[in-house]
Amino acid sequence: MTTLAITTTCREELVDITAQVQEAVRASGVQHGVCHIICSHTTAGVAVNENADPDVVHDILLSLRDMVKELRGFRHAEGNSTAHVKSVLVGIHTCLPVEHGRLVLGTWQAVYFCEFDGPRRRQVRVVCVATPEHV
Repeated sequence: MTTLAITTTCREELVDITAQVQEAVRASGVQHGVCHIICSHTTAGVAVNENADPDVVHDILLSLRDMVKELRGFRHAEGNSTAHVKSVLVGIHTCLPVEHGRLVLGTWQAVYFCEFDGPRRRQVRVVCVATPEHV
């Protein structure tokens, strides 16, 4: 297992962590298997999406802001209830295949750390598991 340190600079942002995850895959020595990427926070998430056009990241954040509004009935005392809801919607885990020691991603795909309650120092765990026929 590898722990990635991520420092965010905004209240909400998507940080491309593809290169860091790929380095963790390389360091694991797994040639064929599965890479699990896990966010260990309740106000953040992990997602795979487009990295070619930065407007996609903008549009994702804009859509989440539009879907999850501050409500008067929120009871959570810390004032970050929308961040918790967004984390649930995005999810805290994704897994990707590993072939020949590399993440298998589509042409335009990247792995993003999704910050909803920043800026903060965060951690993402990367666990690579070889498939049985490749152990």
